[in-house]
Amino acid sequence: MKRLSIAFLAVLATGALAAPAASAAPSKDIVQTAKAAGDFKTLVELVTAAGLAKTLSGSTKYTVFAPTDAAFAKVPKKTLKALGKNKAALKQVLLYHVVKGSVGAKKVVKLKSAKTVEGSKVRIKVRKGNVYLNGSTKVTKTNVRASNGIIHVINKVLIPKGLDL
Repeated sequence: MKRLSIAFLAVLATGALAAPAASAAPSKDIVQTAKAAGDFKTLVELVTAAGLAKTLSGSTKYTVFAPTDAAFAKVPKKTLKALGKNKAALKQVLLYHVVKGSVGAKKVVKLKSAKTVEGSKVRIKVRKGNVYLNGSTKVTKTNVRASNGIIHVINKVLIPKGLDL
């Protein structure tokens, strides 16, 4: 536990987990917040295509590890094309980025893993003041608040193990 506390303090010292300014509760849901940010056009399009926009716009609280457009640009075109043709696989990939409940950065750094809505776990590690998912996916911004949850920005798209694309 002492090691986790030291790691958390290191993350705070680097500013990676800077707390948002105190303000009124957010009025936009997760999808609206992602759309307004401007860096998640691909994610919003895919969430809509998969039929998940209504789910992520509802009142249930979720935490989304959201890949940016730049993260999606790193995915091979062949893989994106395969996902576009297979709605079930697309849904599986997208739900692998979602955790039920609002899990803020202070909680994330204390976890070794988190069960995703897709059903499998994503591994979490804090190294040198940064949070990583599944080893190499870096959380680049934390605690983007929405009316129904939290968005943590990531630099890569997560693909669940065993998904054949």
